Amino acid sequence: MTTHRLGFGPRLVGTPTGRLDAAVMVKPSPRIENGKTLIGEPSPIYSRAVEQHDVLRKRLEYFGVKVEVIDARGDDPSECAAADTAIVFEDGAVIMRPTSLARRAEADRMEAEFSRLDVPLAGHIAAPGLLDGGDVVLAGDTAFVGVGQRGNEFGRDGFAKLAASHGYRVVEVPLPPGVPALRAVAGTVAKDTIVVGSGTVDLALFAGFKTIALERGEELAAGVICLGERHVLAEIRYRTAIPLLRRAGVGVEAIDLYEFTKLGITPSMLVLALKRD
Repeated sequence: MTTHRLGFGPRLVGTPTGRLDAAVMVKPSPRIENGKTLIGEPSPIYSRAVEQHDVLRKRLEYFGVKVEVIDARGDDPSECAAADTAIVFEDGAVIMRPTSLARRAEADRMEAEFSRLDVPLAGHIAAPGLLDGGDVVLAGDTAFVGVGQRGNEFGRDGFAKLAASHGYRVVEVPLPPGVPALRAVAGTVAKDTIVVGSGTVDLALFAGFKTIALERGEELAAGVICLGERHVLAEIRYRTAIPLLRRAGVGVEAIDLYEFTKLGITPSMLVLALKRD
């Protein structure tokens, strides 16, 4: 575990595309090799996942992000998807209630980490509600919430009330079977711009935003980490998506995170933003 003096103060994530200043990551565990892979993908290799996770941390730190890395302690192969456990608003974090029973304790552990780091809480998704943070994409003053294989109506309604109290309107986005999470196929790259995987969601639901539609077959390239306005970190293995983003005026830092991509875990799901300036 690494520890930093994060110095949160009264403002956490004031805007979804502000400069990323602090974040939490969860180390992959050897159980990642037992995860259910996407169709046609081989099983992840733990040693490579550890190396790639460390490269991601170092790249974030290179851009000035203070990264808190915590150890995996559960049995779920997807525990490294830290963003599933919480959504952070300007004045506090909302603790999610993951759909997978095996991952519920992860949210409790993240809440304990927030207490240690002095991150205030803004609420919880309470039983019987279910919602995974990877199914929430914040853009401008809108919270897009995926409706698919994960989560339930109770969880989405509870989150909508919490989001509204923080100034966000909520738009539900139906997800077709096979899409692992909304954050895997949609990502915010600027206050008025969202990158979306073609054929995965209804683009009309993003009315009011400019959209950058990626080619079919490269949908998961939309799961970028926003480092700041028009500056993102992306998985390197996409032939057309990265050049398309750059032509659209988005700066792209590309690194190899293939061991996570095999499970449908995108860069945006590996990093839980704690503070944005």
